[in-house]
Amino acid sequence: MKTNVGGIDKKLRIAAGVILVGLAIMGKGTPWTWIGVVPLLTGLFNFCPLYVMLGKNSCSRK
Repeated sequence: MKTNVGGIDKKLRIAAGVILVGLAIMGKGTPWTWIGVVPLLTGLFNFCPLYVMLGKNSCSRK
């Protein structure tokens, strides 16, 4: 697994994930708010499988 998520992309993913999961835990959202686990994990692990399929890379490290 090569790192392909970095910079502002990483921060936005983590923030969105925390907000969505927080809403799900508090019961304020729909069951779909649990989808926030995906951006949270991709931000924490610096790896997005979809980016691999699309050939994208937002990480400045090589």
